[in-house]
Amino acid sequence: MPLNSANVIETVAVALFRMDSMLISLSIAFVCFYVVHMAGITVGYHRLLAHRSYKCPKAIEYIFVMAGYLGFSSSPMWWATLHRAHHRYTDTRLDPHAPRFGIWEAYIGWFLHKSYAEHLKPETCSKDMINDPLYKFLDAGGNWHKAHLLNSFINFSLRGIMALVWGWEVAAVSLFAALLVQQMPLLLNVVCHLPKAGYQNFNTADTSVNVGWVAFLTLGEGWHNNHHAFPGSARHGLKASEIDPSWMIIRIMKAFGLVSWMNEITINTRYKGPHKPVEVEVVSDLPTPVPATLAMAPSLSKTELTPVAVLSQHTRSASHRRPRTKVKQ
Repeated sequence: MPLNSANVIETVAVALFRMDSMLISLSIAFVCFYVVHMAGITVGYHRLLAHRSYKCPKAIEYIFVMAGYLGFSSSPMWWATLHRAHHRYTDTRLDPHAPRFGIWEAYIGWFLHKSYAEHLKPETCSKDMINDPLYKFLDAGGNWHKAHLLNSFINFSLRGIMALVWGWEVAAVSLFAALLVQQMPLLLNVVCHLPKAGYQNFNTADTSVNVGWVAFLTLGEGWHNNHHAFPGSARHGLKASEIDPSWMIIRIMKAFGLVSWMNEITINTRYKGPHKPVEVEVVSDLPTPVPATLAMAPSLSKTELTPVAVLSQHTRSASHRRPRTKVKQ
């Protein structure tokens, strides 16, 4: 049958329509994969495992945690343990990822270490998780490299199965969404501790700031200053303009009876934690020598080396404070 211009136009139109429909379908699939894996990290890994800011049945916990695990987030116990240490030692050299000691280390360098440092032992920091058979298996005996390899093997195997069942396009979209989700907490660790990147609702003693675009990408995790002020709160976005989808998910689960208790903080809750010291300008005609302690910065001070008591995982927000230390004059 000879081709004419009408047939050619019709064939091209049909091809473009099918391609357009596929792109729309894959875009929708990407958003769904991204939200599921991101919620696994925010609602599962972070607000549940790391902070125990709400209570739910074990089955619900596992569903969210595995959604995060399939977003290339590695061992849940490793993730929660290091995050608890981040709050315990914020902005000191004991903090697993403090940007003030190097952007590379804060972004990915800490991720590549082989094992737990002495102050990061799950036996001390995550007693509520060490006896869970699933979390013990995924932690690979405390060997970070093995745990990461196990996570990669399971994730790539899942995408291989998806390719066989639904085609390589769906598998590729799922893989891309999962790898992108993996980068979000790493990005947050850096950006949300750069003072010029955002703003503070609370005058915390650390460098945490709220960053709107990070909150958008992480379902509400970018309201980081709010979180550092009240680590035990299931709610991070406190102002009307601070949208927090992860908190919405927890509230919906509560409405359906899947959450038995949750710790909620509001913008009117009084912050009682440590504040930044007030800077006082001293005017003098005499030259002022630089104190030896400042000249040595950012070396680790004795205060930063002092062990900090492990917080109870059910401690309420107002109790998440650093111990006060007396400075000898």
